[in-house]
Amino acid sequence: MKLSQFKFKLPDDKITLYPPFKDFDGERIYNRDECKMMVVHRDTGEIEHRTFKDILEYFDEGDAIIFNDTKVFPARLYGNKEKTGARIEVFLLRELNEEHRLWDVLVDPARKIRIGNKLYFGEDESLVAEVIDNTTSRGRTLRFLYDGSHDEFKSVLFGMGEAPIPDDIRSHRPAEASDMENFQTIYAKHEGAVTAPTSGLHFSKQLMKRLELKGVEQAFITLHCGLGCFRNIDVEDLTKHKTDSEQMIVGEEACEKVNKAKAAGKKVCAVGTTTLRATETAVGPSGLLKNFDGWTNKFIFPPYDFQVCNAFLVNLQMPLSTRLMLVTAFGGYDLIMKAYQTALDNDYKFGTYGDAMLIL
Repeated sequence: MKLSQFKFKLPDDKITLYPPFKDFDGERIYNRDECKMMVVHRDTGEIEHRTFKDILEYFDEGDAIIFNDTKVFPARLYGNKEKTGARIEVFLLRELNEEHRLWDVLVDPARKIRIGNKLYFGEDESLVAEVIDNTTSRGRTLRFLYDGSHDEFKSVLFGMGEAPIPDDIRSHRPAEASDMENFQTIYAKHEGAVTAPTSGLHFSKQLMKRLELKGVEQAFITLHCGLGCFRNIDVEDLTKHKTDSEQMIVGEEACEKVNKAKAAGKKVCAVGTTTLRATETAVGPSGLLKNFDGWTNKFIFPPYDFQVCNAFLVNLQMPLSTRLMLVTAFGGYDLIMKAYQTALDNDYKFGTYGDAMLIL
């Protein structure tokens, strides 16, 4: 497959900037589970148009749905460079060393920041960081200078940050106070992600409970979503693309639930591209899910033989993205590209807060 095969025209008005909501006297009331949902049947090619709440109709007792319970932290903050006062955007990627307050970050504009520079954060410039390494053309390692406990430091640092909403939203509107809550799944538990596993944003507490009452098993794995899957691909030959590594954990309980469903011939559904990549990383020789604690840089594109999941819930993805490539690998290139054109013709919304697709 070639990069150019995943190009399609996506008008700006097809990218939604907020989760589904109703306006009551100027106040937005969000309804996570009321977006559209396209259901694509691989065996027949049939395409259905439903509402996300209808997902209950497609799962029965004994089926298993796998969720990514990573938790997003407020990764984007702004500081000022010493002496010049230049405004610098700092995007926190991950903590490298707790004791020494070392963080792997991206800075913008990168050309203005060099080793030895100090950055000041907060209105009173109470938090200071020093650049100690240039790790990539854009990346840096910062050492934050803070004398309190680690918990106090994290509280101060995150208190200065904002939700790391993606650029396709940020380019059309400023960050808002509600973003941190909206850009988080309701089952988020383990902190470490700099972007949300967006397909999971559609699930409400009520819907999760109704799935539980129906006897649908809920298995949770953790993959801390990084920015790698959002980086532009700069090669036409997809076999030459390398993606960033992300930390992931698959525990015993998730393995038991998934493997029990597989053994019974039930549906096993991955929620989102990160979850699907995690299951294909942690699969054993027999096609069963196994314990895993490490890193993955799994990049999936057609053709690919999936071993764990036989159903897939995912948002509508951007052109030329690695996430679209994974979706076509699961659903079949021709069928998914046909479904995407159907979505465009029927005013489906794309991106982080966009509509969903269930592939069976």
